Amino acid sequence: MDQELSRRWLNHLTENTKPMRKGTEPRLSTSVVRSGLAALVLLQVCCLVGCSGNRRPTVPSVGSPLQRGMASWYGPNFHGRRTANGERYDQNALTAAHPSLPFGTLVEVRNPRTGESVVVRINDRGPFAKRRVIDLSHAAARQVSLVGPGTGLVELYPAPGGFSASSRFTVQVAAFNDRGRARALQGELMEIYPETVVQSDGTWSRVRIGTFEDRDRAELLRRELAILGLSSVVVAAQ
Repeated sequence: MDQELSRRWLNHLTENTKPMRKGTEPRLSTSVVRSGLAALVLLQVCCLVGCSGNRRPTVPSVGSPLQRGMASWYGPNFHGRRTANGERYDQNALTAAHPSLPFGTLVEVRNPRTGESVVVRINDRGPFAKRRVIDLSHAAARQVSLVGPGTGLVELYPAPGGFSASSRFTVQVAAFNDRGRARALQGELMEIYPETVVQSDGTWSRVRIGTFEDRDRAELLRRELAILGLSSVVVAAQ
């Protein structure tokens, strides 16, 4: 599966592109294509070296962060209100809002500056500010010293029990509250990844690619998308 995805991606970059619609710019410049090809070749070499001797590809360790970015917190003004999963927000509980992780997922949030960490349960959607990756409850923010400053750099790690052993994984590229925008992105991605789908819960339309039994294969696709210039995250498949 991972080799097939890489092959399709290489073929797409090296073949003659279709004429663009009038008034539009090419999606990828020549320099981006060249650097992408070079990086992908390096990635493939690394995979071949790592998998030599009939060894199974290395699964990302618990020490590898899922995400790194800014965190914020929300408290008294939201206490008692309904969260996105239907339960009432409790500022004294160790919970958090995340844009895409499934409800109930356990995530360890670390403050790399202080070394403090806290395990939270995802029960809400957010944050909605640029470059923020998670919105913590007041109690969780206090445990990683973010209440005073309000925001801070954090790293998100998979917590024990965060995903069940039987979980399947997918790669989420974006989430929109406008289904039309999600469909438009799906159409573009399907030129390279025909298995791209849009999954909607009535509020968010999420653009996702593939379903994987092993997280390491999903991570390989995430790295391919990063080379293409697309930010994405590996999440549990629904």
